[in-house]
Amino acid sequence: MLFKKIAIAAAVATTLAFVGCAKKTEEAPAADAAASEAVVAASEATAAASAATVEAASATEAAASAVDAAPAASEAAASAAK
Repeated sequence: MLFKKIAIAAAVATTLAFVGCAKKTEEAPAADAAASEAVVAASEATAAASAATVEAASATEAAASAVDAAPAASEAAASAAK
């Protein structure tokens, strides 16, 4: 009788373990797909941030050139007004 109870308990434990592993196996591809999508999104965000940095650097250089040219333009306008 005790042996029968032990055998039943072992069978139940084995079944539960098998079902648990099967669920993990089914969930793994979905998790992998989500991780892949996250990596792609992160790559796109990095590329966008890099492009924005380049554009900001260009805008900064243009602003610096405008600041450098402003005194010369003021002098030219003053000369023309005389």
